[in-house]
Amino acid sequence: MFNKQTLEDIDVKDKRVLVRVDFNVPLKDGAVADDTRIQAAVPSIRYLLEKGAAVILCSHLGRPAGEPDPVFSLKPAADHLSTLIDAPVNFAEDCVGPIAEQAAEALQTGQVLVLENTRFHAGEKKNDPEMAQQLAALADIYVNDAFGSAHRAHASTAGVTKHLPAVAGYLLEKEIRYLGQAIADPKRPFVVILGGAKVSDKIGVIDNLLDKADNILIGGGMANTFFRAQGYAMADSLVEEESLDTAKDLLEQAGGKLKLPVDVVLADEFAEDAEREITPLGDVPDGWRILDVGPETVAAYSQIVSESGTVAWNGPMGVFEMAPFAEGTFALARALADSSADTIVGGGDSAAAVNQSGLADKITHISTGGGASLEMLEGKTLPGLAALNDRNQE
Repeated sequence: MFNKQTLEDIDVKDKRVLVRVDFNVPLKDGAVADDTRIQAAVPSIRYLLEKGAAVILCSHLGRPAGEPDPVFSLKPAADHLSTLIDAPVNFAEDCVGPIAEQAAEALQTGQVLVLENTRFHAGEKKNDPEMAQQLAALADIYVNDAFGSAHRAHASTAGVTKHLPAVAGYLLEKEIRYLGQAIADPKRPFVVILGGAKVSDKIGVIDNLLDKADNILIGGGMANTFFRAQGYAMADSLVEEESLDTAKDLLEQAGGKLKLPVDVVLADEFAEDAEREITPLGDVPDGWRILDVGPETVAAYSQIVSESGTVAWNGPMGVFEMAPFAEGTFALARALADSSADTIVGGGDSAAAVNQSGLADKITHISTGGGASLEMLEGKTLPGLAALNDRNQE
């Protein structure tokens, strides 16, 4: 199933190892607000330190415009990492060029160096060969442990592998094994739950999984487009008009596999204090919109989950950021937590919802990468994974 070399396949003693991590974490008041992704990188970092390596970490954070922007500095992530590992953590104020080179040269075995945000350089997203070469020049070995960026062909995820032995870290390997197993050989019944705002984001997933999954449960704003495709008036609900024909086609292809909500929570405005109404599916009255799935839908979906062998969930059931419209999402999280199935939650909003629900420890695997997990569910090849050395490759 996993045919790439890992950090355990190489000798790292007295070597400088460049590790692409995913420290794209939320910041608040100059500090890390959620350290899930940093924590996820710690096992690989600890292993390399124990084996006598000097560890250089690179990552992006946010969406700076290809130039330095203090708002997106990785310094808070470096400071936070120093509280999680028993090793000196240094910080370089650039990821390539003289500052990074001098910091890497000075790095001793058993120490960690965090480089500044790779996206402070336009060459990162362009997979610029020169930037990739500059990154590679800092180290002897490359490890990709950033599943959340593995679907990007960037200088720090793909280009750098042309210049160094390139292997997978523990987190990347774990993510690929869980998601790959779920798709290739799931315990049956295999149930896929898809939510979020847009059908267009999930068309590839539905296409790929229609003949693999036993049931595909739809929720969130994307359900509205399916309702509209069936002829219901959606009033002020979010609908992708340009995806209506696709939604009709998917409903026809799916037969009974594609399940839609049977009742919904309506609101008279998009606000936490909006007037609410739970109603069976039908035409939405003018001035109202659907913001969550209803209790009958939750009960039906929870029953399907309770009888499943594998569940993969990507995308919330409603506007869970607002408490009155969070019940559908949190109830589904409880259903997964109570299930004996292998439960896999894609990154992004669904991972955030599970963490907020306090049930994260009862889920088999919570992915750190929303976009990357979606692309795996679509059956796509991840460039950051494909670029690594194969098992039979020295």
